[in-house]
Amino acid sequence: MSTSPEIPTEQRIAVFPGSFDPVTIGHVSIVLRALPLFDRIVVAIGENTSKRYMFPLDQRLDWLKKTFADMPKVEAISFQGLTADLCVKLGAQHIVRGLRNSTDHGHERSIALMNHELRGVETIFLPALPEHAHISSTIVRELMANKADVTAFVPAAVRIP
Repeated sequence: MSTSPEIPTEQRIAVFPGSFDPVTIGHVSIVLRALPLFDRIVVAIGENTSKRYMFPLDQRLDWLKKTFADMPKVEAISFQGLTADLCVKLGAQHIVRGLRNSTDHGHERSIALMNHELRGVETIFLPALPEHAHISSTIVRELMANKADVTAFVPAAVRIP
């Protein structure tokens, strides 16, 4: 009989889905805060052909890969279809989502309940830090469209000439 503790064979994997158009420091904060909870986090860009993006998929994916290049537990991918189906494919038991405000909570809660109903995937909500609660990709895109300096709101990998 062994006295050593059992080593879990199943990795704790989470998916952090989004459009990341562009990735912001708020997104990075959520990933950094979720890292201690999981063995692997897959930052996944959902491809929605009916949605218009400011930046092409390959650019957004490149920004994510560069942003998380020094973090071996973080992987950046793109996917099509339901996030819950991606979780099943990857063996991920959890989805990570950031919440900036009560509006985010109402929207995200409904999606979380559906993902649980469809595939048994649990969603972990992390509240945005106060210094990031006002930052969204939508606002950053608006600033960019109006030639404002967004360096304080995006990771170093996101540099627009």
